[in-house]
Amino acid sequence: MAKVFLDANYFIGLANRTPETDPDELENHQSFISILSCHILFYVNKIKVPDMEMISFIQDFNVVELGQETLDIAMGGPTTDLEDNIQLHSAAEAECDYFLTNDKQILNLKFFGKTRILYNLTIL
Repeated sequence: MAKVFLDANYFIGLANRTPETDPDELENHQSFISILSCHILFYVNKIKVPDMEMISFIQDFNVVELGQETLDIAMGGPTTDLEDNIQLHSAAEAECDYFLTNDKQILNLKFFGKTRILYNLTIL
């Protein structure tokens, strides 16, 4: 069982049931998201609270908190995009094995520390 971190774009894709995401590939793994991804999901989809369907959906994930230390580290990189950096550092904080994203800039990194960056888990 691997620890898998979902970038905001992958997490939102799962919530919106896009064809690019496959919830079955996460079935035998521990899935992690940043608390920031919850905010982004609600903002992008204009979801009002409370939303019981979204509450239930989010409960399927381990949520990595965002604190001052993560924010301070993220402001130093590795990319020029703060949100991407928060996601990457959140995955490292949770000691995740894999980071799923469809962000080409992040995919080009291939690894962040010990975390392997992938488009999906089916290529393993």
